[in-house]
Amino acid sequence: MKDMILILDFGSQYTQLIARKIRELNVYCEIYPFYHIPKHIAHIRGLILSGSPFSVNDHNAPKPDLSAFLGKIPVLGICYGAQLLTHMHGGKVGASGLREYGRAKLHVLQPNNPLLNKIPEKSQVWMSHGDTIDELPEGFECIASTEDIRNAAFEIPVLKAWGIQFHPEVYHSEYGKELLKNFVVNICGCDQSWTPESFIQSSIESLRRKIGVEKVVLGLSGGVDSTVTAVLLSEAIGDQLHCIFVNNGLLRKNEFQNVLHQYRDMGLNVKGVDASERFLEALRGVTDPEQKRKIIGRLFIEVFDEEAHKIEDVSFLAQGTIYPDVIESASVAGPSSTIKSHHNVGGLPDVMKLKVVEPLRMLFKDEVRRVGAALGIPDELLGRHPFPGPGLAIRILGEVTPEKVALVQEADYIFINGLKEERLYDHVWQAGAILLDSRSVGVMGDERTYEYVVALRAVHSTDGMTADWVHLPYEFLARISNQIINRVPGVNRVVYDISSKPPATIEWE
Repeated sequence: MKDMILILDFGSQYTQLIARKIRELNVYCEIYPFYHIPKHIAHIRGLILSGSPFSVNDHNAPKPDLSAFLGKIPVLGICYGAQLLTHMHGGKVGASGLREYGRAKLHVLQPNNPLLNKIPEKSQVWMSHGDTIDELPEGFECIASTEDIRNAAFEIPVLKAWGIQFHPEVYHSEYGKELLKNFVVNICGCDQSWTPESFIQSSIESLRRKIGVEKVVLGLSGGVDSTVTAVLLSEAIGDQLHCIFVNNGLLRKNEFQNVLHQYRDMGLNVKGVDASERFLEALRGVTDPEQKRKIIGRLFIEVFDEEAHKIEDVSFLAQGTIYPDVIESASVAGPSSTIKSHHNVGGLPDVMKLKVVEPLRMLFKDEVRRVGAALGIPDELLGRHPFPGPGLAIRILGEVTPEKVALVQEADYIFINGLKEERLYDHVWQAGAILLDSRSVGVMGDERTYEYVVALRAVHSTDGMTADWVHLPYEFLARISNQIINRVPGVNRVVYDISSKPPATIEWE
């Protein structure tokens, strides 16, 4: 088992950012909820305690037993983690007179301290806490402060532990990455060998041991996660991998043919299944968005199950689960015994009685793309925008019909191609066209029209949890609007969605 940094999650909104920053240093780390400390810890080189919405003074505050770590390996407490170290050793933590949130300047009291190596005086840090450390326990040494916080950072020399009340993992902390590097590399002694190439090599060896000569089935979606999963498995086991790419009739224009062709060019053992008529017939007359999703999900399982049973002696189901899926399936509010279903193939292991293999389950999205690049997957596939599992069904408000699908496919094709031609595509996280379930009055030539409205949507985001609308150039929007109205029969009006998430969502249904 590889050496790693263990991050105990106490519920901070920033915990995943800590892991991402450490992974960017090519150091491997894993996040565990505070109530589920791993039993085998010989390979753990250091421990990080995350922030939390709790106060250490709350009666139900998380206070795990850290005796297996303190004094044995280096420990870094961040925000709540620092306050927990203080509280458990007899120090005083109290409510701040004013919630300390936002930028602050760090005054370094011990510039030679290994945690603060190369951290400049008065560098900017980011605060986000309601409590503050009023009094450090005996044996603790204050190593940094700010204008408002006396004990902004401390060391416990006898335990080789540190605590900081600011968040080095967020963008606003100017030298946060350097501080984390000081901890994981200089103090913990981790070597920076966690690279896409090393991941690929170790994964191929592990997959070959686990799978042996048995067969694996994988549902491809055309998205980044399933594509990288397929190529990695193909590198490991070749034609023992059987990929199934289902056309539900709700993909983008020409996507089924184009992506299937790309997959085959990459040497994947893939079968395309055109089930579009089956899906569209099942959606006839359905207008409720949740009902649409359920119908599409159920039918996908049925089609995939039918096709998988045509392959003899399949033992494994591969899934493109990634690390945020794994983390979010366990809540810090309490133990969770149920792992949520992922992607379009949720539920299939129970139906098909297959063992599950998830080669990307420890990777973040940006790491998946880097692994894909190292595997030689074309940029066109790796850089694709996210696309919803139910496809265009939730971008067609109201009933889904073949005519509406064709209409929104054409409008979407003009929009996406325009973004690519203007080199705007890679500056947008997700974009698409939405067909409204209403018509508006228009004039074309000498005739009045009463036709559909298309809404264009383009957003910036990192993970889809929050998103902001993209300020596309007016000239570009005007040109795309004219092209859609002139080339797509049935549309006489185009609008641009300038709402952010929250309060809106990225998709309209």
